[in-house]
Amino acid sequence: MRFTRVTLFFIAFIIATGFGLLATHFAADVEPQMFQATEEAMVDSAHLFAGLLENDMRDGRPDTARLRRVFDSAHGRAFEARIYDHVKNHVGLNVYVTDARGTVVFDSDRGKREGLDYAAMRDVARTLRGEYGARSTRDDESDAGTSILYVAAPIGDPARPAGVLTVFKPQADALPMIRQRKVVIGWACGLIGGGILFLIGVVFLWLFRPIGRITDYARAIERGERPELPKTGIGREVNTLARALESMREALEGRRFAERYIQTLTHEMKSPLAAIRGAAELLDEDMPADTRRRFLGNIRAETSRAERMISRLLELAAIESRSRLESAAELDLAAVVARAIDQAKPLAEIAGVVLSPAFPDAPVPVRGDEFILRAAATNLLENAIDFSPRGGAVEIAVTTADGHARLTVRDHGPGVPDYAKDKVFDRFYSLRHHTSGRKGTGLGLTLVKEAAELHGGAVDLSPAPGGGTTATLTLPHAGA
Repeated sequence: MRFTRVTLFFIAFIIATGFGLLATHFAADVEPQMFQATEEAMVDSAHLFAGLLENDMRDGRPDTARLRRVFDSAHGRAFEARIYDHVKNHVGLNVYVTDARGTVVFDSDRGKREGLDYAAMRDVARTLRGEYGARSTRDDESDAGTSILYVAAPIGDPARPAGVLTVFKPQADALPMIRQRKVVIGWACGLIGGGILFLIGVVFLWLFRPIGRITDYARAIERGERPELPKTGIGREVNTLARALESMREALEGRRFAERYIQTLTHEMKSPLAAIRGAAELLDEDMPADTRRRFLGNIRAETSRAERMISRLLELAAIESRSRLESAAELDLAAVVARAIDQAKPLAEIAGVVLSPAFPDAPVPVRGDEFILRAAATNLLENAIDFSPRGGAVEIAVTTADGHARLTVRDHGPGVPDYAKDKVFDRFYSLRHHTSGRKGTGLGLTLVKEAAELHGGAVDLSPAPGGGTTATLTLPHAGA
C-alpha cells in the first residue's frame, strides 16, 4: 500500500508539473503571437496611409494636411467596441511622417515629434534604405508597459522614397487581451489537470482505501480480535474480495474452533474422569463408612466439576464461534442480572453465601444477546460465590455512568493474588476455591471477557476496599 501511495503521488506530481509547464508555455506564446498579429495589421495600415499621402504630394514632398484632419476627426470620435471580453473606446493608432532626410513633418500624437530628426531611428533609417523598417521602443526604460510598436512604409518609390510614414501603437493597448488569454489558458490547464488529479483521487478512494480497510481487518483477525467486516463502498471488485476473505475466515475458524475444543475437552476431562474412576475402583462394601463417604464425596465433586466444565465449554463455544452479534436486541441489564441471580441462588445456598442485589428504579437499557449476557452475569456471580467465606455476602449493583451501563459484583473473599492478576482471564487458569480447596474450571472469567468484547464492552477485576474483589462488567448504554 505504501508503494501504491508513493506511485500515485509521483503520477499526480508529474501530471501537475506537466500541466504547469504546458500552461507556462502557452502563456509565454500569447504575447509574441498577439504582437505579431498586431504588427501584421499595422503593416497594412502603414502602406494604406502611405498610399494616401502619395496622392497628396506637393513639390515632391508629402502634404499632410488631409492626414491631419483625418486623425483629428478620429481622435475626437466617441465609440465603444466590445472585442470579446475587451472593451475599446479610443483610437490607439497614431502616425508620424518624415521627409526624405528623416525630419518629422507630421505627428498625429499632438505633434510631439514634429521637427525632430528621426533619420537614425531604425524604422526610418531602414525604410529610407529600401528595407522593412520596424522597431519597439520604451518611453520609460524601466517600465516594460510603456513599449510602443513602430512600423514604417515608404512614400513614393521604395528605392528612393520621398519620405517615410510610420504607424505606431502602444503595446499596452494589447495587454488587457493578453492578460485575458493567459487567464483562460491558466483556467483551462488548471481545470483539465485538476480533473485528472480528481479522478486519480477518486480511484484511490474507490479502490485502494477499501483495500487498506480489508488489510486492517485481516490484521485484526490475526491478532485474535472480532472485527466487523469493513464497509468497502459499492466497488464490485473490493466487495468480492471482502466477502471471499470473510468466508475464508469463517471456514478456517470453524475448523480451528472444532479442533481446539475437542483437544481442550479431551485434555481437561482426563483429570475428573481419572479421579472418579480411581474413587470408584477403591470403593468396597467392607471399607469403613467414613472412607466410603469421602470417596463418594470425591465422586460427586469431580462429577459436578465435569458437568460445570462441559457447561462452561458449551457456553464459551456459543460465544467464541461468533465474530459479531447477529441478533442484538435492547435489553434491561437489571432484568438480565435478576434472572442470573435466580440461577445462582441454589449454589449460594449450598455455599452459605448471601446475594445482596441493588438495582435502580429505572431500566438500564443495553443492546445485546440475552443468553450471552445472562451467562456472563451468572459466571461472575458463581465466581464470587466460590471465593466467598461461608456466611459472607456477595454485593451486586447495576448502575449507569458516562454513557455506559455497569454491573459490579463484590465478594469478601481473600482477593486475587498479585501473581494471578494478569492471568485470571486466561483459558483454564484457576485459583483454589476458598471453601473446598479445589480449583474451578478456569473458563468462567474467560467466558465473561469474550461476552464483554462481543458487546463492545470490557471486564475488570480490582481489589475491594476492606478485602475481597470487585468485578466490573462495562457495556455501552443503549441510549448513548
